[in-house]
Amino acid sequence: MTALVIAEHDNQAVKAATLNTVAAAAACGGEVHVLVAGHGCAGAAQAAARIAGVARVLCADAPHLGDQLAENLAAQILALAPAYSHILAPATASGKNVMPRVAAQLDVMQVSDIIHVLAPDTFDRPIYAGNAIATVQSSDPVKVITVRTTGFDPVAADGGSAAVDNVDAAPDAGRSRLVGREQTKSERPELGGAKIVVSGGRGLGSKENFDAVMTPLADKLGAALGASRAAVDAGYAPNDWQVGQTGKIVAPQLYVAVGISGAIQHLAGMKDSKVIVAINKDEEAPIFGVADYGLVADLFSAVPDMVSQL
Repeated sequence: MTALVIAEHDNQAVKAATLNTVAAAAACGGEVHVLVAGHGCAGAAQAAARIAGVARVLCADAPHLGDQLAENLAAQILALAPAYSHILAPATASGKNVMPRVAAQLDVMQVSDIIHVLAPDTFDRPIYAGNAIATVQSSDPVKVITVRTTGFDPVAADGGSAAVDNVDAAPDAGRSRLVGREQTKSERPELGGAKIVVSGGRGLGSKENFDAVMTPLADKLGAALGASRAAVDAGYAPNDWQVGQTGKIVAPQLYVAVGISGAIQHLAGMKDSKVIVAINKDEEAPIFGVADYGLVADLFSAVPDMVSQL
């Protein structure tokens, strides 16, 4: 058995989600190969070769792969698929965009959002917003899998010495083109991979309060900023800060929830955090059911007090 991991990268460096996906691939047994598909992506391929546990890196470099559009990336994966028993990608926006297309073209089911590998053909995945775990067994000749990165500890980014082989790029599908990309740039850690996350909820009351209360706390802790869906819908925070079932799934070392009641949709996105701290004036708030440390207090006084003592 050999597993192929689809690397997420920016053509220069490999993104952190790839390290978790390599860990999942290793648990499936056999060798782990990594596909780096892009344009001018030799730097990303060399970074992938240094990942611990990777036996081989396949580098497909072509102009039409530079933007990693789903149609072209899927075609590249399909060209390599016959050599692999497992094809895995992170369950990120990119992975969720590409892998269903690959599964459909291979006429196999996709095993989505796995959190454990029980056997090469058997996996655990959360359902019902994480309130139940389904065990899924696949008899398909090729397992097409997306990996919930919070379910697997990342492998080391350095220590490997895999060979890098250039492979022929699949032809341009010609079905889509990138018109533009809007990216949010921030000095803060990226939310999905941050070690500390502080999130605000509806209890903050306004965008002005969100900024005034949450920003100093994040600055003191060197944390990424997150938000509940209620806060995002109310305009307190941008959409890409949303944590939860319909937002980003995070599992930092420390998660601080401020003014968040703890609806199951939010808990699904952060309950695997190593340490959870909740601040809420409602002592019956569901967030206290998963919190390691809870403070029943007015956030507008508690958080500034916390910042002053940090």
